[in-house]
This record gives sequence, structure tokens and C-alpha cells, in this order.
Amino acid sequence: MKNDDRIWLSEPDVGDRERALVAAALGCGRLSGGPLVEAFESMFADWVGRRYGVAVASGTIGTWLALRAAGIGPGDEVITSAYAWHQVAHAITLAGAVPVFADIDYWSGCLSARKAAARVGPATRAILAGNTNGHPAAWRELRALADEHRLLLIEDSTEAIGSRYLGRLVGGFGDVAVFDFSQPGALCCGEGAMVVTDDPTLASELAYLRERRLADRGSVSVGARVPLQAGIGELAAGLGIAQLERIDEILARRKHVEGLYRLHVQSFEGIKPPYLGPDIDEVHWMLYVVHLGRRFGASARAQMVDDLDAQGVEAAAVCTPLHRQFHYEDRHGCLRGQLPDTERIADRALALPLHGGLDDDAVAHVVEALKDSATNVGAGAAIYL
Repeated sequence: MKNDDRIWLSEPDVGDRERALVAAALGCGRLSGGPLVEAFESMFADWVGRRYGVAVASGTIGTWLALRAAGIGPGDEVITSAYAWHQVAHAITLAGAVPVFADIDYWSGCLSARKAAARVGPATRAILAGNTNGHPAAWRELRALADEHRLLLIEDSTEAIGSRYLGRLVGGFGDVAVFDFSQPGALCCGEGAMVVTDDPTLASELAYLRERRLADRGSVSVGARVPLQAGIGELAAGLGIAQLERIDEILARRKHVEGLYRLHVQSFEGIKPPYLGPDIDEVHWMLYVVHLGRRFGASARAQMVDDLDAQGVEAAAVCTPLHRQFHYEDRHGCLRGQLPDTERIADRALALPLHGGLDDDAVAHVVEALKDSATNVGAGAAIYL
């Protein structure tokens, strides 16, 4: 298969409006800290239903700044999931705090409030929970847990733009929420992220810590509040504004592709429909993730990734759990087997392409290639969504 014919895991949905705003940014005479960044912050916060938005360079930096703004650092613990977009959870370590891993809900893949409660200790200062691959976490229970112990609740929405829980968009449930705009997200600016909150003090501190702007050159930073240079530029903001203006269209295209997958995967025996937890109104998946049957393991999944690649399809393991990575084993004494549901899912989760550029023929090819590989590798074992 020619390289041009490959089916990539993700592709940005870019149209004329994006090109026009990028061209406008190039002609405005200011590529950093200009009016498009401020407009994007305001538009995005309004769309999510929050009072303030602070645009930053990445989801990792956004989470790190949220922890710093809340005064969380060395000596503090933050409860989080090991089954997550790794870069966001790494922010806990970057802030000097200790990540404390709790197990997930097996069906949703999100941090379990019940299991997180068992990990709360005297040094716990925050909970960082994510809307895993687009599926909202149980925010009602997580909010109750955070309030009971007076903990900061950080909502990682880097994988879940557009999903709804209890009638509201994700990003509206934590004290602070973080979105990321790099691929494979539905709203893609290439790079960049947004931190949203309703707390004016927190928003002000986030903006201060993010960067020192031209108007601040005469000021003096003191102590631990030395700011980063971690904003986004006008080009990324222009892309973001255009993508946000078209977000319903972008999400609708992806939903159509999801429907094509549901149609074609019926060729597998033992298919279970995608799980939707209680109080979930809508899920917008970041990638189309299938869970392999019990006969499969990590090595079989790796073989399937290679098989799909040979058929011109980009696929990937969803994640290697953080508690099984050397840094966390070495620094924090994490052990294999301590998070059984995380490990049960992680070794068998396989991400398939999901973006609005896929048509019926492309999805049919992905599913047929997957079926052939599953038969060869797992002797016909079932695949479960």
C-alpha cells in the first residue's frame, strides 16, 4: 500500500476557516500574546461553561501550573490513575508531589471514586481524574470525595472534548479542568491546551505563572512564583478559534465514523456494545478502542499492531500503565499486580483510527485487517468493545 493510502490513527479536520484565521494571524504583526489568544480563551471558557480560560503550551504544563497555583508540591500526594494519558499525570512528578495510584472502574476505564477513597491519606492534597478516551468519570462521586476531604479536584479532559455527563459538557466538574489540543484530539491546533476554572484567584495565578509578557518586563518575580514561558501563539489560537466554531461539525463527522465501526464490527462473534456508564449523556471517543479477549496479551496485541501496519493501518497500544514504568517503580515502589483492573484492561486495549476523514471503505478495511490478525494471532478469540 502506498504511503498516501495509509489509514492514520488520527488526522486533523482543517478547512477554509482555519486557513483564513491563520493567514489573518500572519498578517497582524503580532504572533505572541495577541488578541486571538485572548479571544480563544474567552470563547473556549464560554463554550465549556466556565468563567475563565487560560491558554497554555500543553496539557502537561496546564496540570503542572494548576498544581503550582494551588500550592501543591514537595511533600504532598495526589491521587490519580495509572491508566491515563501519561503526560498529564507526569505533571504531578514535575510539581515535586507524589502520585498515588488508585485503580480504575473496569467498564469505563476512569478512576474509581471508591478505590480512590481507600488511598486518601494525611498528605493527600488533590485528586487528578480523567475522562478516559472520552468517557466521563463518575464526577458526582469524585466531587463528594474531594469535598469530604477538602481536596483540589482536577479534571483531565484532554481525551474528551464534547462528551456530556449529567447534562453538562466535561470540563465543568473539577475545581480546574485541563484540555489538550494536540493530535489525536478532536479539536486540534497542533499543540497547546486550555485550563478552565470558575475561581478568579486560581485563574489569576495560572495566568501569572504561565508567562511573563512584554508589559511585565520591568517587574521582579520572587521565590517559587517565578513564571514559565508557557503560552501559545496567535497561529495556534487562530486554529483553535476556527476549530471551536466548527466543533459540532467536527464531532458529527467523527460520530458518523463511529457508527460505521459499529456496523462493521458485527462480523466478530461475541461483540459487546461500547459501555456507557450511569448519568452519561454522550461520549465522543478520542480513538476507537477495542478490548481484546482473554486469550490475548500484550505480546499478541503487539503482533496485531504489526499486522495492521503491514495492511496500511496505523494502530497502537492505548497505554503502558504508569505504575509499571521504571520511573514509578524505582521512585515510588509501585508493583505489578497492585492495580488489577488497570492491568487487565491495559494489556488488551487496542486503539484504531478515528477521525472525520474516514469513509465506509476505509473502516471496512480496518475491521477486516483487524479480524484477519485476530484470527491469526488469537485463534479466533473474540474482541470486545
